[in-house]
Amino acid sequence: MHQSALVLFSGGQDSTTCLAWALARYARVETVGFDYGQRHRVELDARLAVLRELRGQFQPWAARLGEDHMLDLSVLGQVSDTSLTRDVAFRMEASGLPNTFVPGRNLLFLTLAAALAYRRNLEVLVTGVCETDFSGYPDCRDDTMKAMQLALSLGMDRRFLVETPLMWIDKAATWRLARQLGEASGVARGGAALEALVIEHTHTCYQGDRVHRHDWGYGCGTCPACALRAGGWTRYREGGLDATP
Repeated sequence: MHQSALVLFSGGQDSTTCLAWALARYARVETVGFDYGQRHRVELDARLAVLRELRGQFQPWAARLGEDHMLDLSVLGQVSDTSLTRDVAFRMEASGLPNTFVPGRNLLFLTLAAALAYRRNLEVLVTGVCETDFSGYPDCRDDTMKAMQLALSLGMDRRFLVETPLMWIDKAATWRLARQLGEASGVARGGAALEALVIEHTHTCYQGDRVHRHDWGYGCGTCPACALRAGGWTRYREGGLDATP
């Protein structure tokens, strides 16, 4: 039975939901973030706000939430030429992938997270990648995660488990999962509290927009990340709070 986890935590909606998911399951949970020169680096501030609010509002989880780690991955920004690391417009490339795709990003994230987990004696890596409602990134696919789990376990001679709680659900179901996790947290009105926390404190917008406030949170409202988040929010509200993912 696994008792500890390291959550790859960006401060966005998906990784915050994954963090709540891990806190509901594991006795010891740590977090790791990555500074890779992203345009939307405001997410690095958002992640600290989310951690603060989780500790303050969800006492049953606070005792389980351990150290936060930040790794400098500026080299990733140096070797990539994408709209997440350069001031260029969002567009589709000839390859069929959006230019928001940062080659190797999730592979590098998982490798370094596993190295950190090895040192910290953490058993499970939790990441918010998704193959259902995503931008077509090949390093978000289930096959990629299974291959990484095997490679990391073999390469470090330690059996790691890579958990992907959002892999087969869309953004509407991600909103619903956060609500359900909050309700099960043991905190009064925890579902509404966690939903409000996601809206107010997480950051997903690729433009780094923290000025424009929508029903679903802050963002430009037009970038691919905002479109996914807003669309999921609409379907979630239309489907009802208690619908099964």
